[in-house]
Parts: sequence; structure tokens; C-alpha cells
Amino acid sequence: MAASVAMCVFAGQVLGAEEEVVVGAQGAVIPLYKDKPYLHVIHKGRSVKVQRVQDTDFELHGYFAKTSRQCPPFCLGPMEVHPQVKTVGEIEIFHFMENQLRDGTGLLIDARTPEWHAKGTIPGSVNVPFTTLSKAIDDLEMIEALESFGAKPREPVGAVTKTLEEWGVMKAENMTDSWDFTNCKELVLWCNGPACGQSPRAITGLLEVGYPPEKIHYYRGGMQVWQLYGLTTIN
Repeated sequence: MAASVAMCVFAGQVLGAEEEVVVGAQGAVIPLYKDKPYLHVIHKGRSVKVQRVQDTDFELHGYFAKTSRQCPPFCLGPMEVHPQVKTVGEIEIFHFMENQLRDGTGLLIDARTPEWHAKGTIPGSVNVPFTTLSKAIDDLEMIEALESFGAKPREPVGAVTKTLEEWGVMKAENMTDSWDFTNCKELVLWCNGPACGQSPRAITGLLEVGYPPEKIHYYRGGMQVWQLYGLTTIN
């Protein structure tokens, strides 16, 4: 029986719940990684099975199968967005799904525009576009996004408090004049892939407002690599 009642997509191929790939039903299992055939993640209140396409003859078609596009704007980006922001791969995403997402200490951020998000996303992701995360620190959309990430606005910091914080008398780690990031969530941001600049721009915006870089991770492979490996996406 399929674990999800939502519509699932495998590498761009839409499958209904009754057609969902059954891992291990026939022949050898193609697992997520060694000894891990699949996992479940909650997406908009529903349990979704994340797994790979089991057909070894399956080929990727559509937008993400294309190897080259005009540059600019579709230029390959560097492996690192920032020296202190860790770049992660699929295995780290799987672990993040089963740990930080599950216990509520992390968020998987689809940093693409809503139009892209509507075409299909990685299960468990929430859509917070780079256009929002690139806004000024006092913009209402940015404020709402930061609060949803667990950051808290600070009351105006007086001269005495600021001096004591600078001297180390008062704790000021992960704080700015405007925000307290002490209990902010761990974030993994992604977009369309190595030649997409949406999540790098979102990460840059978060760093500019003071979000701790050690709480930010960059999934550079994005949707293109996710689909290349035949992993579940969802509408």
C-alpha cells in the first residue's frame, strides 16, 4: 500500500497513489543509499514516501534533462555560496529529513519563485522565494520569513547594552541590533540546480540580515540533480 495519498512525481513523471513505485516488489531494490530503501517525510500534513525510480531503463525528460542553456543568466555557480555555509548533497538531505525536519528544528526551503514551486518540489519543502529573502531587513515579508524561521525581533538596543555586549559582559552571540537568532532553525536552501542563482541569492540575503551561517546549508544539486537520480517530487 502506498504511504502517501498525495500526487507524487518521479523525475518529471506523474504517478498516482495506486501507481507508486513499490520498492522491492520485483528484482533488486534501488535504494536511496546502501541499506536505506526509502524514507517518509511529512509534506503539508501528509506522509510522503521518498524513494528512487526502480526502472533502470528510465530516462529523464523535460526541462531538467537539458544540458545547456544561455549563460547568462544560466551560468554554473561555485560549489560554495559562502565560506561558512556548508554545501550538502542528497545523503545529507535524507538525514535532514529524518532528523531536523522530523523534530522541528530545521526547515527545507524551496527558494524558487511560486511558479516554479507549483510545478513540483522536494517533499517536506516550504516555499520561501529568494525574492522575499533578498528584501531589506525592515520589509514586512522579510520580517515574517525570519519569524517563521525562529528568529525574534529585538527591542531597541540602548547604548549601555550595546557596549556591554561588545565587551562580552552580556551575551550577544547570534544577535544583531534588530534580531535575536539564538533559537533560529537550521535551514537547507535549494533551487533548480548548479546553474540556478535563486537559492544563492536567498542565502546571501539571509547572511546580510545576520542569520548565522552555521545554521544555513546549500543543496547545490537542487531540482535538476534530485530528478536526475529519480527521486520523488510532489505537487
